[in-house]
Amino acid sequence: MGSEEGIGLGTPVRVWDPPARIEATGGGESPAVEIVGLTRRFGALIAVDAVTLRVPRRCIFGLVGPNGAGKSTTIKMLTTLLPPTAGAAHVAGFDIVAQALQVRRRIGYVPQLLSADGALTGYENLLLLGKLYGIPAAERRQRIQDALELLGLVEARDTLVRHYSGGMIRRLEIAQAILHRPAVLFLDEPTVGLDPVARRSVWQHIRLLRQEFDTTVLMTTHAMEEADELCDLVAIMHRGRVAAAASPAELKAATGPAASLEDAFVHFVGEDPVPGGSYRDVVRTRRTARRLG
Repeated sequence: MGSEEGIGLGTPVRVWDPPARIEATGGGESPAVEIVGLTRRFGALIAVDAVTLRVPRRCIFGLVGPNGAGKSTTIKMLTTLLPPTAGAAHVAGFDIVAQALQVRRRIGYVPQLLSADGALTGYENLLLLGKLYGIPAAERRQRIQDALELLGLVEARDTLVRHYSGGMIRRLEIAQAILHRPAVLFLDEPTVGLDPVARRSVWQHIRLLRQEFDTTVLMTTHAMEEADELCDLVAIMHRGRVAAAASPAELKAATGPAASLEDAFVHFVGEDPVPGGSYRDVVRTRRTARRLG
């Protein structure tokens, strides 16, 4: 099904070819995201350590692990917000360093921190983003209406975002990120701070994006339940490295009978998946949770 490459953790990572259930158009299609030896250092700290992964098109792919595992740093490099120290990556067929502008034109990005303007209505937020994306005026109105309908925000379009619930804000931010119909959508902890009902609503709308637009979704999460429920494929990250990559079912099967994804994490990295990270990571996550709560 794929090749195995050692990554220095004592456990090989499997670089999976696109599964038949995802690969709908045949075998010759290039991956949506391809990463080879991607590394990022901050002084003596190695935040991302020689990560190699392949993300099939039309896949919901999760980078899972605790805070501080290197997930967000990986996303920032793939979205061209942070240059890699070493290695290479292609997104939608373009090099993230040499062809950064082409990459940006083909991606959407929803960061952890709040990105919608609370002083504007939902419609005004989308209108502003539509203009920034350069969507022609004749097409912009329909694109906004389509996004509002897809994300279930039609009735709230003229309400100030400061009055939205946390789940509505996340859905609006996703709507903003898909106005230009990106090939790849990056979501950094898309349900952080949300209650279970809002979380499942966001999951439902992420699935709809893939269904409606053939969007590839690459998301980060430290919630193993979320990765198990939502993702077709996941890569377990720990201390900047990928310990294993496969479907949730395959990771659990490799761990043992009746294993959970948390059990698989412990199996592959040898530690309990309790969110860690630095003081700054904790402050950032709690600030985001307060804003969305």
